[in-house]
Amino acid sequence: MTTMTISDAPAVEPVVQTIYEAIGGRPALKAAVDGLFARLIADPELGRFFPAGVGQVHRGFLITLLGEALGGPERYRGPDLTVAHRGLSISDAHFNRTAALLDDTLVELGVPRDLIDQIIGIVATLRSAVVSA
Repeated sequence: MTTMTISDAPAVEPVVQTIYEAIGGRPALKAAVDGLFARLIADPELGRFFPAGVGQVHRGFLITLLGEALGGPERYRGPDLTVAHRGLSISDAHFNRTAALLDDTLVELGVPRDLIDQIIGIVATLRSAVVSA
């Protein structure tokens, strides 16, 4: 009988999963973005930023931006965030409300709390590019 010790066992690389993969990839991001925009448009304070609604191009920009930020294969090539949000008078309170609505959306979609917290933390890094008031 041959015995194998731990030191003889082949090394197994741990599988590292990105947040993007953990939440379900692009289909999950699309559902999250659609849910977020529905909440934003319906929100009494934030809806005013979307008087004509939100088109597919805008949705695509956000899906791609988040996809890249969460470790997916997407590469954001949309407009510069600071330039795109300049002049909209978006405040810290608006940003915080948007983050809370994203949190609610992710909860509704069944994303685990630890992943939601990581996503909200990543989104928080965009504050300086979006807040202008």
